[in-house]
Amino acid sequence: MKKTTGALIGLCATGPLLLALPILGIGAGTASASCSTDGAQGVDASAVAKQVKAILDGGDKGSVSVPGLDAPADQVPNAKTIQATGVAMNIPARGQVVALATALQESGLRNLTYGDRDSLGLFQQRPSMGWGTASQILDPVHASTKFYEGLKKFSGWQSLSVTQAAQAVQQSGFPEAYAKWEPLATALQKAIEPLLQKAGGASPSPSPSGSADTSPSPDSAGGCSADGDGTDFGTIPAGALPKEYKIPASAPPKVQTAIRWALGQLGTPYQWGGTCTDSHGKNPMGRCDCSSLMQGAYKAAGVSLTRTTYTQVKDGKAVSVDALKPGDLLFTEGTAAAPEHVGMAIGQGLIVHAPHTGDVVRITTVASWKSRILAARRIV
Repeated sequence: MKKTTGALIGLCATGPLLLALPILGIGAGTASASCSTDGAQGVDASAVAKQVKAILDGGDKGSVSVPGLDAPADQVPNAKTIQATGVAMNIPARGQVVALATALQESGLRNLTYGDRDSLGLFQQRPSMGWGTASQILDPVHASTKFYEGLKKFSGWQSLSVTQAAQAVQQSGFPEAYAKWEPLATALQKAIEPLLQKAGGASPSPSPSGSADTSPSPDSAGGCSADGDGTDFGTIPAGALPKEYKIPASAPPKVQTAIRWALGQLGTPYQWGGTCTDSHGKNPMGRCDCSSLMQGAYKAAGVSLTRTTYTQVKDGKAVSVDALKPGDLLFTEGTAAAPEHVGMAIGQGLIVHAPHTGDVVRITTVASWKSRILAARRIV
């Protein structure tokens, strides 16, 4: 980066999306809202790169024409890669705009092999400041991944201006330089967004069936907090359902169907922006992210639910976290008004959710979420 005054990040980032030490995720403001992890984990760069390739290969090949670019043949592909990396890492539209504005200022959206001192690449990152080797920095996906990791490190970056957020990562000697690029970056992000959203096609909806046992729960109340917080189940393997779990017979039939359908997706890979219309299929975009899992489950039950966490938090009616029932949607990360992750209470102190890139649809406990739940909504 140009005129840098400080080093950035280690290998750890705070929050949401990630891989096998899972990837990192933030709110999504594009195709769907994002899904975050249950804890701070480090980004699996190779997994991000693999997903970026899938997004770009499967996306719409339509052209992008945005006034203000002086060399679109070079700049647009770089912008697509930056944005696709944001999609793969569950970075919302706002964060993608920050990244694009930064690259416009630092390199003119060109993958430069030179710069101030040892600065290189789209973001003018410096090997001597811990951004990676020269060859890594010249890889647009690596450079974008490291930028987003740095952005995620700053709690509350979503409330900063574009130039403040960019400066928080870059530590530039010219902190106000990014502001002038916000309009062009915003136009680019909006032009590219639908091309990435079209990666993959919709597949026929799966039947609302699953392998979960539907016999009555030992607790006739069928609630979450009333019958424990899930800790009695111990460690729950990824994609597995505890043998002792039963779909609560006392829950409304539509809720039972929604739970059964959601459990039918256990073990399927997470896909940011995925439609959850064919989670067991080969097309990555048919798989589930957190909010499409909720939408698909309730669709199977004949209940219409909106698509993103930002809108699902307004669906149904608000309920107390201390009075949860099976079928309630629980929101974490971000803010109560704009949460970034959602899961469904399924009774017996358990939650089903699609966590983040590199993970699978899995079960977790209410106990592990309790202190972080921002809102709860009852759909049925």
